[in-house]
Amino acid sequence: MMDNRRKHIAIMAISMNIGGTERVISLLLPKLVKDYRVSLVLLSEEIAFDIPSEVNIHVLGSSEKVLTTSPLQKIWFTLGYFRKYYRLVKRERFDVSLSFLALPNFINSAVANLFRNPKIRTIISERCYPSQMYARSRFSMIIARIFYPLLYNRNDMLFSNSVYINNDLKNRFGVKIPMAVVYNPVKLKPLEKELSATENRKIFNVINVGSHVFVKNQMMILKAINRLDDTYVLTLLGDGNLTDSMTDFAIDTGISKRLNMPGRVGNVEIYLSESDCFVLSSRTEGFPNVILEAMANGVPVISTNCMSGPLEILNDNQPVQIEKGGFVLARYGVLVNVDDDDGLAHALEFLKSHPDKRLEYINLGLQKAQEFDLTVIYKKFKDLIENKD
Repeated sequence: MMDNRRKHIAIMAISMNIGGTERVISLLLPKLVKDYRVSLVLLSEEIAFDIPSEVNIHVLGSSEKVLTTSPLQKIWFTLGYFRKYYRLVKRERFDVSLSFLALPNFINSAVANLFRNPKIRTIISERCYPSQMYARSRFSMIIARIFYPLLYNRNDMLFSNSVYINNDLKNRFGVKIPMAVVYNPVKLKPLEKELSATENRKIFNVINVGSHVFVKNQMMILKAINRLDDTYVLTLLGDGNLTDSMTDFAIDTGISKRLNMPGRVGNVEIYLSESDCFVLSSRTEGFPNVILEAMANGVPVISTNCMSGPLEILNDNQPVQIEKGGFVLARYGVLVNVDDDDGLAHALEFLKSHPDKRLEYINLGLQKAQEFDLTVIYKKFKDLIENKD
């Protein structure tokens, strides 16, 4: 029997396809249903995660509408999403409407302006670093600088997963509402593999997990592997529009025998547990969950010092200076410059030849991951919903 005394929470996202934001939502939902009535509102029908049976799912559109590249269609479809969500909010009488990512945030913000009596508490979550997300398109940057302050400031609260995202929104996009940082959670479980890195490896297994797109920049890892000898083997999990060009590069350079590309897999933890090092090669991030997942699985991490997230995770947000072609031994992992395959190659050589440092980073990484445990992060998330400081 439904308990109507509990607050009714709407969680809005583009989809529940495979991705970092979607992963966060999938981890929070089982916790949320214990405390609230929960509705999951999606702009697209794609669902790749298990959703608790207690969650009511509302789909407002389709993947074709979300992925359209026509500006006029984007505007038309967005108006359609807004109309449908307005009717849904009016019918369901949500107490709190919480959205993730820019398009759902815009829809949530517009609805927030219409519901004043009774007032619905609206919370938005930015997951990307805006200045870099829109840097490649002058038109997109202009639109963002107009609509971010116009719409975002109509909400009760904003939270992101990085202090740098909040600062960027405040300083460059005119967002003035209260802001908080709630880092992405990781679901910790007992580590099954033996913590051992006491000898030099004949074969050094390197892994990356992510979509094969420009911002993830896996080509940097391929170039680094090409600089190294045949004892370095690379596994790239994921797919995308750059998969073919990366495959061609591996063939042209002769490293294809040292490259495994199984595509998208459901058992990422198994691949991580068989790896000696995880590499994040991104040009920009919001907050890279996959670093935490690697650490929680006992895998030492090398990451680009991109905006935003890696510095916060790997060095407690203490700034570092990295020479071109070099690397820095941070507190919980290794940092290299963005798009510096030479520096990455040197960092890989260092970790391979220093098993004691690998073991140190394995143990420190496991400790650091505890700070992002789902139970810890959910309490902060619930405090936002309840409007607690």
